[in-house]
Amino acid sequence: MENGTFIVAIGLTVFAGLATGIGSALAFFTKTTNKKFLAISLGFSAGVMIYVSLVEIFVKSKDALVGKFGDVTGNWLTVASFFGGIALIAIIDKLIPSFDNPHEMRMVEDIGKVTPPNNKLYRMGIFTALAIAIHNFPEGLATFTAALSDPSLGIAIAIAIAIHNIPEGIAVSVPIFYATNNKKKAFTYSFLSGLAEPVGAIVGYLILLPFIEYSQTVMGIVFGMVAGIMVFISLDELLPASREYGEHHLSVYGLVAGMAIMAMSLLLFI
Repeated sequence: MENGTFIVAIGLTVFAGLATGIGSALAFFTKTTNKKFLAISLGFSAGVMIYVSLVEIFVKSKDALVGKFGDVTGNWLTVASFFGGIALIAIIDKLIPSFDNPHEMRMVEDIGKVTPPNNKLYRMGIFTALAIAIHNFPEGLATFTAALSDPSLGIAIAIAIAIHNIPEGIAVSVPIFYATNNKKKAFTYSFLSGLAEPVGAIVGYLILLPFIEYSQTVMGIVFGMVAGIMVFISLDELLPASREYGEHHLSVYGLVAGMAIMAMSLLLFI
C-alpha cells in the first residue's frame, strides 16, 4: 500500500468526522434551521451512499469473495457480510438511548427546549460523548476502507458522511450544552467527537493490517459490511431526517440527484 493513499484515506476520514463542528457552530451561531437546504442535502447524502454501496462497494465484495470461493459460496458470503454490517449498526443504534443517540435529529430551534434533570448533567455529557464515539467508529472505518480501495470513491463517501455529520453536530451540541451549561464546551465536545471517525479507521486498519495484504476474503467481507452499514444509515437516519426537515419531494429530489451525480462520477473514472 502506498503512503500517499494511506494519507489521503486518513485525511478524508478526518474531514468527514470533523464536519460535526459545522453543525455545532450552526447550533450556536444561527437562530433558525434552513430546513429546505438540510432536507435536500440529507437526501443527496443518502442517494450517494445508497448508490455507491449497492453499485460499487457491494460489487467489490462480491468480486473478491466469488473469486476466492466460487459462485455459490461467494455470493452467500457477500450477502451475509452485507446483512452482518446492517446488524452491527442496528445493534449499536438499539443499545444507545434516543436522547443520547446523535442519530436522533434535532434542530437549532431545539436549544432551550431540552431540560434534563440537573443532578444528571455531568453523567449525561459523558454518556453522550461515548454514544457519539460508538456511532462514528464504523462510519470512519467505512470511509477509510473505501478511500483505500479507490481515492475517488473515498472522496464521494467522505462528502456524503460530512453532510450527514452536520445535523449530527447539532444533535450532539444540544444535550452537551444542557449537560454543562457551557456553549464553548458543547462546541468543543461536538467537534472533537468527530475524531472518533479517524480513530475508528485507524483501529480497524490496525486490526485488519495483518490480513489485508494477503487475504481477499477479509477485504471482501469488510466491503460487504461497509455497504450494509451505509445503506442502514441512509434508510434509518438520513431519509427520515430529510423528510422531517422539509417536504417529501425535496427529499426525493435530493436522493435522485445524489444517485445521479455518484453514477456520473463513477462513469467518468472508468
